[in-house]
Amino acid sequence: MPRCLIVQHVAPEGPYCIAVALERAGVEVDVRRVFDGDELPADLGGHDGIVVMGGPMSAYSDEAFPSRRAELGLLGHALGSGCPALGVCLGAQLLALAGGAAVFPGGRVPEIGWGVVDLTAACGDDPLLAGAPERVTVLHWHGDTFDLPAGAVHLGRTDRYEAQAFRLGGQAWGLQFHLEVDEDAVAAFLAAFGDDALGAGTTPDAVAADTPPGLAGLAGVQSLVLDRFAGLVASRARAPLVERA
Repeated sequence: MPRCLIVQHVAPEGPYCIAVALERAGVEVDVRRVFDGDELPADLGGHDGIVVMGGPMSAYSDEAFPSRRAELGLLGHALGSGCPALGVCLGAQLLALAGGAAVFPGGRVPEIGWGVVDLTAACGDDPLLAGAPERVTVLHWHGDTFDLPAGAVHLGRTDRYEAQAFRLGGQAWGLQFHLEVDEDAVAAFLAAFGDDALGAGTTPDAVAADTPPGLAGLAGVQSLVLDRFAGLVASRARAPLVERA
């Protein structure tokens, strides 16, 4: 049975719709809750994909982030082996680091709340984003940003943060925004991090009010992208071992 490793850093930022898509594709979900002390594997030999979720820690610091170096090693293994990888928010920043790029504070005002991402023309033949609309409203919740790794394909931007989505190699994607969210996810974000919105020029109530139309508009792209990623994970499990080395 195909198996996907999911690294979860904090309780509110679970895999949500990513896990649903993987399970729908017949993929076993192996969630390692590092905040609860779960250990990470030394490599991806027992997995057909990896997903690294978000969190409030800094991708460029070991402080309060004891699993950081292990996660970078796993993402590096994915890049070297062609194992499908998806990084969300903090996970995207870690993927950029694993690819040799820099991660750094994005400015005085974080990007939080529902907002538009402009997808680039390179999405036209991207394995996950082909067929997506040129503009997508998504949930943002970040203050750090990153440079694109050498050789990366730039897939999405906003006016304030140029690096919003990228592909590195054939099967690794970084998404700075939260494509995985559902109603429960947004409620968990607001309960845990709602005050962050006040420093970003919005309010928790405004984010909550924008959530029903935001989720309705996100649904098509969400299922398109996450089902395609799940399909890549499932397909890797069926590939000959020589192709997976």
